Amino acid sequence: MVSIVHSNAQQNPGTNGLESSTRSAESSGPIEETQRLISRGQLSEAETRLDALASQQPEPAGVERMRGMIHYQRNEFAAANSAFEKAIVQDPKDLQATQMRGVTLYRMGQPAAAIPLLERANTPIASENADGTYVLAVCYLDVHRYDDARRIFAQQYKLPADSAASYLFMGRMLLRRNYPVESEKMTRKALELEPKLPLAHLLLGQLALSRSQAAEAVVEFEAERKINPMDGEVYERLGDSYLRALRYEDAQQALNCALLLEPNSTAPYILLGQVLLKRDDALTALNYLLRAERMDSNNHLTHLLLGQAYRALGRKEDATREYKSAESIQNSVENPK
Repeated sequence: MVSIVHSNAQQNPGTNGLESSTRSAESSGPIEETQRLISRGQLSEAETRLDALASQQPEPAGVERMRGMIHYQRNEFAAANSAFEKAIVQDPKDLQATQMRGVTLYRMGQPAAAIPLLERANTPIASENADGTYVLAVCYLDVHRYDDARRIFAQQYKLPADSAASYLFMGRMLLRRNYPVESEKMTRKALELEPKLPLAHLLLGQLALSRSQAAEAVVEFEAERKINPMDGEVYERLGDSYLRALRYEDAQQALNCALLLEPNSTAPYILLGQVLLKRDDALTALNYLLRAERMDSNNHLTHLLLGQAYRALGRKEDATREYKSAESIQNSVENPK
């Protein structure tokens, strides 16, 4: 979810925060007071004041933009869009309203319609509102304008637009947006430009795991380990891949390395529990799983594996308790109140 409502909605492009704070302190007019109410989340009171202001002829500048902000914060996107559209008609130079209408259209599932508005507002006010820049880049992703998205992300993260790092960043963002094929293309392009780029093989391994291609994932994570040997996540993912490839001894060794580097992460403990259960070492598995349970008692998989460990050790009552805990946690996730 995108959250883009800022207390600086009244600022003009080019106004810095100190000047704005000084002006706010000195101003006590109805427009400024209403803006402060919106910034504090007092939306009903702000709306009442806006209704009074809207009855004036002509309607004061900024009223419809602030009305749009109120509707946006309430997730009333159709009403917000109408208000921002009216604000732009009243003042075509209102870049805050222009940007917010673009963001609202994005939230309404209309990225193509949002792009021209976000483009118009992005350059003048990008330094004041990075969220709008991010939304523009995501809209480019959703309409498959990947080079434009890469350019925006590179600008935002101060990367050369055609660098290996910018392609890898795009690979990660595409995976996050559930475009795995495009993600792999961007990541492989990054490796073409810089064969020893850290985290690129890690991402390719994650993509392979998502396709249940354990052997391919192992190749990628082993390559990442050579480039990036101090990253605990690499060993965790490698251990997971070995486990899926039924290479239990290798999995145990990799996960022990992950524990040394990331002792406060539960995932290696849980995976080690799985590996040791596969190796018929329920007692040692129990120790690792109990550690994971102490670190995070709300993981249903931990309780499920604890149940298996207790059952293997002949502790039926303990096993039943853990199975019930796993079921309860899973039900609470699937059927939240």
